[in-house]
Amino acid sequence: MIRVVLTGPGVGALTDLTHTDTYVKLLFGDAKRAYTIRWLDRDAAQMAIDFVVHGDEGLAGPWAIAAQPDDEISFVAPSGDWAPRPEADAHLFVGDEAAIPAIAAALERLAGHDPQARAQVFLEVASARHEQPMPQTARTELTWVHRDQHEGSYGPGLVRAVVGADFPDGDVEGFVHGNADMVRPLRRHLLKERGVPREHLSISGYWRAGHTDESWRALKREFNAAMDAE
Repeated sequence: MIRVVLTGPGVGALTDLTHTDTYVKLLFGDAKRAYTIRWLDRDAAQMAIDFVVHGDEGLAGPWAIAAQPDDEISFVAPSGDWAPRPEADAHLFVGDEAAIPAIAAALERLAGHDPQARAQVFLEVASARHEQPMPQTARTELTWVHRDQHEGSYGPGLVRAVVGADFPDGDVEGFVHGNADMVRPLRRHLLKERGVPREHLSISGYWRAGHTDESWRALKREFNAAMDAE
């Protein structure tokens, strides 16, 4: 992952972030790519974006690798719709690299509001060397899942870790995002077996293996409808 800090009048004009999953759509010619704002410093007019890089594949990753001071990029104004509820008894966070920026922002928000907030965090990365420091409360339980221990596959190890974990008592909310084929079984598990109310669960497939961003967007509504039908 590579962090790029953007600055300029457009960044300075942004309002404070209400949601911890706030994202902008970066413009690469005619293509748009949605990226979570990791942090925003309005006084300094700086905004941090963390990019998942897969060598020279894709649009955004290669741009981030090559980015130099004074390079320019445009973005569409931010959007978002979730932040941790302070009144929840426990917070469950599950994701792969694509969700790490939003999960880190949410943990930072929790730690600032209630240093004793309970958080269960499950994060999947390629290997142990890809772990990164994460904000934590005094009651954060952080579990890293390494794909190199699961034949390099996206999702199965993460699903097993969450399903096999002790579940918190009380009012639990969940934020589960990343590979769609990981999201689908965990959505069923959390709703059916753990009894998390749908309104307390933010869950979505940010991406899907074997699909470009454009092809996944074209299929995502149908995929979500199939999950709802289950």
